[in-house]
Amino acid sequence: MRIPGDDAGALDWLLFEQAGVLSWAQATRELTPAKVRHLVATGRWERICRGILRTGGGEISLDQQRWIAVLAAGEGAVLAGLAAARAGGLRGRWRYEAVDVLVPFQRQAPDLLRRLPLGMPAVRVRRTRHLPDADRQRGRPDRTTMARSLLDAAQWVRTEDEAQALLAAGCQQRRVTPAELGAALQRFRRPHRAALIRSTIADLTGGAEALSEIDLVRLCRRYRLPPPELQERRRDADGRVRYLDAYWRRWGLHVEVDGAHHMEVRHWAADLRRQNRIWIEGDRILRFTAFDLRRRPAEVATQLRAALTTAGWQPES
Repeated sequence: MRIPGDDAGALDWLLFEQAGVLSWAQATRELTPAKVRHLVATGRWERICRGILRTGGGEISLDQQRWIAVLAAGEGAVLAGLAAARAGGLRGRWRYEAVDVLVPFQRQAPDLLRRLPLGMPAVRVRRTRHLPDADRQRGRPDRTTMARSLLDAAQWVRTEDEAQALLAAGCQQRRVTPAELGAALQRFRRPHRAALIRSTIADLTGGAEALSEIDLVRLCRRYRLPPPELQERRRDADGRVRYLDAYWRRWGLHVEVDGAHHMEVRHWAADLRRQNRIWIEGDRILRFTAFDLRRRPAEVATQLRAALTTAGWQPES
């Protein structure tokens, strides 16, 4: 929407700030009920659901979806979970596409699954007993902070793998720090998946920035291998700074964990050039797929142990 002019009224600014979405109560504070009904009847405004209106027409935008969810949930509602994290800048494709909204526990949560248009994603209204100011963030619309949003999303997604991936992505993209996640977690009373979330935050604090790196650290711990240094900085022959997934400096061993994108031709060629440089400089390099880390950990551990032993590492008796 265009920024209102200097002579614009309060209603114009409200529509601009809320992406053209407003509640019936907001509309009738500025206009008479008869005028509002006239705007809807003539098609200048659209009735989305009971009590929620929208100016113009066309496809409902992402910003409008968020405003509709929060306004339809009622007083005190804030955007939460993955929807709030994405509104705060979290990137990536996630299977959990529902829009989550938090409301105070003393309020009855309205059922919006049947009330909203078919073109909108599902909206789940959740009640919370504890939402301190430290976990709130001003926005359009208001939402939970990135740390609280990721912790909530980690409890609500279907699998533990998705929960870990969300927390890792938030840190990898510099949207949140492990310390902020830990501080927000302390404000929960009995969080779901508490042990998993705490251990994931601990691994992220140790330098892991991706789910594959977390898996590698846990594999080393499980098979009693020395822990690697994660995200090691190294300047290549072209003078550019590169980051090694995992590096055992003492034994000159570098491990690269390849995701699906490494199979693309341009990534594959770049990986081979980088691997050659590491060999030329005298280090060993092992490469594993993220699938092997998760599904064949014993085989990965065997090769890691062999490479470390060859380089001079001696297991503790």
